[in-house]
Amino acid sequence: MGHDATDIEAVGITNQRETVVTWDSLTGQPLYPAIVWSDARTVETVDSLSKKTEKGVDALRDICGLPLTTYFSAVKLRWLLDNIPVVQQAENENRLCAGTIDSWLIYNLTGAFVTDVTNASRTMLMDIRSLNWSPKATEFFGFENVTLPRIVSSSEVYGSFSQGSLQGVPIAGCLGDQQSALVGQKCFNKGDAKNTYGTGCFMLFNTGESPVFSNHGLLTTVGYKFGDSDPAYALEGSVAVAGSSINWLRDNLGVISDAAHLNSLASKVKSTAGVYFVTAFAGLFAPYWRSDARGTICGITHFTKLEHICRATLEAVCYQSRAILEAMDKDSQTPLRSLKVDGGMSNSDLCMQIQSDILGIEVDRPLMRETTALGSAIAAGMAVGVWKSFDDLSAINEKGRTQFKSQISQKKREKMYYGWQEAVKRSFGWAGAESS
Repeated sequence: MGHDATDIEAVGITNQRETVVTWDSLTGQPLYPAIVWSDARTVETVDSLSKKTEKGVDALRDICGLPLTTYFSAVKLRWLLDNIPVVQQAENENRLCAGTIDSWLIYNLTGAFVTDVTNASRTMLMDIRSLNWSPKATEFFGFENVTLPRIVSSSEVYGSFSQGSLQGVPIAGCLGDQQSALVGQKCFNKGDAKNTYGTGCFMLFNTGESPVFSNHGLLTTVGYKFGDSDPAYALEGSVAVAGSSINWLRDNLGVISDAAHLNSLASKVKSTAGVYFVTAFAGLFAPYWRSDARGTICGITHFTKLEHICRATLEAVCYQSRAILEAMDKDSQTPLRSLKVDGGMSNSDLCMQIQSDILGIEVDRPLMRETTALGSAIAAGMAVGVWKSFDDLSAINEKGRTQFKSQISQKKREKMYYGWQEAVKRSFGWAGAESS
């Protein structure tokens, strides 16, 4: 690329959140394959934990801002301790380290055992107000003998590469992927929001310097914390399946070759002809939180073609984003007027136009859509003085933005969304139906 390692001021890390890794503190070797954020093997663990208190799945929400669900790291770690002997043995011998992917990477690259506040806020173990590990949460999960990383800010020097071509270069930025996109989209003001369309779909809304606890199925999380400055909090709505639904059509059904093929097919019809595809392959996340939901296609007739199902696949992500946006509007009492977007599916003009049609607001897409990587670079650059303040970032990634505006009537929008809501109801109750 024409650059030398000496040109690199600092490195930032951004990672899948919630994914949990366990390793031996004596050898530094992993004990078991990482369990990723979308893994639903912990359904029974969630059920067992929710029965420990009268609050059920909200047992720790007032501490960590999160409900008990298969999504979060602590539930996955509890499953490992209950089911994997080598992990149990490490705990019994006080040599069990556990962390998210950022901790694993920084530990191996620098030797430091840390995690930033955004990743820690997704474990269910951090007090969302104090930004420290919560003794109550740790005790609830039974992690008294687990060694957890030190919680640090999203922008500071954690250590330097200990070897390799980047030896001596500092790692100075760390953000969970969705918070990193929030920073990359420069959502630094209260009321700013972004939606990232990746494997899943994640909408974050900056709520300012105080956490807001949702009454409408959203998650309370840390948006970012730069150095010694106060943290910024966010409300988050998470959709489990977005781009992965395209992979399902390609890999499992073999009816498309790639995302471009899906877009080509979907663009050949002006509507889904009443078909709705609820992509609840492993349950529904926000704002529904139904682990018993499963993938459901409704409204099929003799007229239905592959083109309609392809369009319904794109619409599914957009409908779920609307459900999240409505919950955010209710919690924040400040209706959003424009939504910043990024991620793989945002490359589709058709999908983004559908999104604007279903939301009824402007959708704003940057030319450079890798905002997650940009966010971690911003965090690292701020830590080492490449930029001094958020104002210094005003011109970054501003050229070539595209705005999509709704092209359908309010009446049509509401009719389409009503059909989606009915389809969602029909996806409930499938998990465990055979055993009952």
